[in-house]
Amino acid sequence: MLLIKNCKLIDMNKVYKEKRDILIDGKKIVEIAEEIKAKDDYDIVDAQMKLVTPGLIESHCHMGVYDTGAESGIDGNETSDPLLPGLRGLDAINPFDSGFYAARKHGVTTIVTGPGSANLMGGTFIALKTSDEDLDQRIIKEEAALKMALGENPKRVYGSKGKSPVTRMGSSALMREEFFKAKAYYEKLKKYEETKDPSDKPKYDIHLASLARAFDGMRVKIHAHEADDIITAIRIAEEFSLNYSIEHTTSGKMILDYLKDHQVDCIVGPSLGFKTKYELKHKGAEIGGLMEERGMDFAITTDHPVIPIEAMLSQAIFYIKKGASKKKVLQALTINAAKITDIDERVGSLEVGKDADLVIWDVPPFDTLYQAGKVFINGKLAYDHKEEGYDFDYKKC
Repeated sequence: MLLIKNCKLIDMNKVYKEKRDILIDGKKIVEIAEEIKAKDDYDIVDAQMKLVTPGLIESHCHMGVYDTGAESGIDGNETSDPLLPGLRGLDAINPFDSGFYAARKHGVTTIVTGPGSANLMGGTFIALKTSDEDLDQRIIKEEAALKMALGENPKRVYGSKGKSPVTRMGSSALMREEFFKAKAYYEKLKKYEETKDPSDKPKYDIHLASLARAFDGMRVKIHAHEADDIITAIRIAEEFSLNYSIEHTTSGKMILDYLKDHQVDCIVGPSLGFKTKYELKHKGAEIGGLMEERGMDFAITTDHPVIPIEAMLSQAIFYIKKGASKKKVLQALTINAAKITDIDERVGSLEVGKDADLVIWDVPPFDTLYQAGKVFINGKLAYDHKEEGYDFDYKKC
């Protein structure tokens, strides 16, 4: 048993900067209370009234698929066909990507990662921890969501090859056609499960079988920057009754009331850096404050390696400078990120029964000199700042 004493706790549930002790048994939190009496066989860590939060969550990235420092696109996109929902990001993960260490060093304990946005349907994302355990021990969901994309990327990749899609009309038509095929496959499969008649069994198709899971509620992550692409994504998602989120939502600030009316799950960002293509012309961190004003929840992505995972909190500070509250931004990096990726039953808040993923901050996360002191993943110490061989004292700066 591990007992973490004297936490200044933000649990992302009910407790906000109050003194609590946390008791951990194996990988799970078993008790949170104002005072937990230590027993002889407990391992004890004194948080010394430093801020303690859930581990941060990167809700949309390409870590381990695009190797950190590797040539862009090595394994991030299978550009042989625009419609490949049967691919799995899991099969491209390099568990030794240095990005995982960088993530936990900065308090990020969970990532949701997968294929890029070259394809209309590019495969599935995986949710996993950033610990240095064997990959199988780190997985939360092998296939957490189906990744899709609208906008310039599929048009550029396939239009340059003389293939469809060349226009947004072509992108939408191909996506809808594939959904119709998958729905027919799904309905035939359900009929076979009822009748057990071999003549009702559909011929196995890896891509349609994968996409058919969307009709059982599997999350669909749709990359869309421009307002028109976002609206198209919502139109298609509602036509097929999908459980979906919009990834990036760059021009979402132009249609915020529309997004709210349609109750859209939004992951926003990346919001820093050069505007590398015209569909990023509205990129900016002010969307967070505007959403908060309207009572809308959101998550924030670095899209690592677009913004390196080390800069997750640097980007978050810009959201605060542009009008979002610290509390809302912390929600965007923890519980909201977990909810929008359907992993909140395990991570995103510190509650009894959830995974023991937490950060003891030497310097609070939204200070410009933020510093994770100790990071625990699955109840084990995954990073200790002092073990790096130097002790940073920000009070001297």
